[in-house]
Amino acid sequence: MARYSGAVCRQCRRENAKLFLKGDRCYTDKCAVERRNYAPGQHGQRRTKVTDYGVQLREKQKVKRTYGLQEKQFRLYFKKADRMKGVTGEILLMLLERRLDSTIYRLGFAASRAQARTLVRHGHFQVNGGKVDIPSFQVSVGDVVELREKSRQITCINESLDSVMRRGIPSWIELERDAFKGTMKTLPVRAELTTPEFQEQLIVELYSK
Repeated sequence: MARYSGAVCRQCRRENAKLFLKGDRCYTDKCAVERRNYAPGQHGQRRTKVTDYGVQLREKQKVKRTYGLQEKQFRLYFKKADRMKGVTGEILLMLLERRLDSTIYRLGFAASRAQARTLVRHGHFQVNGGKVDIPSFQVSVGDVVELREKSRQITCINESLDSVMRRGIPSWIELERDAFKGTMKTLPVRAELTTPEFQEQLIVELYSK
C-alpha cells in the first residue's frame, strides 16, 4: 500500500489529538484540531459508541501516524519490541524514537517528521561521518548525526533550527547548533514522550489478541 499523501490535518482530527504533523502550524490557532475539534467527513460530528477494540485501534493509529509508518512497518517494530527484554510498549516507542528521521526532527533540523524523512532520503545527513539516506536507520547511543557541509545553507533547515526551542529538545540528545550536529547521549526516555500523549499498553493489548 502506498504512503498516505492526503491532508495530514485530517489525521489529527480523526485521532482527536495534535500529532504535530504540520510543523509550526500546529502551535498556532490555525491548527485544524483547534478550529474543528471533531472527526473529518460529513458524519464527523455524530456521537458514536466506541468499543474497547476501537479504543485500542485508535491508539495504534495515533502512534503509527505520528511516526509516519505503514501498517506492515509498524507491525514489524512491534514484533521486534516484543522479542526484547523489558516493557514491550515502552521498547516500541524507544525503537520509533531512535529512527534517524525522528532523531533529526527531535534535534530541530526539520519542522516535522515527514520533512525529516525527505531530507534524509535526499542525502543531507551523515552519521558518524558516513552518509546515511535511510530514514529507518537506528541511531545508537554515542552516534553523531551531522548535517552535511553542502546542505547548511538550506533555508527550511535553518528556520527549523531557529524555532526548535518552541517544542524543546529532549534530554537524551544534545544539539550543537553552530556545528550543525547532534549526539544521542542516552536511550530515549519514556517520561519525556508527552507530545502527543501515548497509551502504548493499549497497542500491546491490541496485538496480543
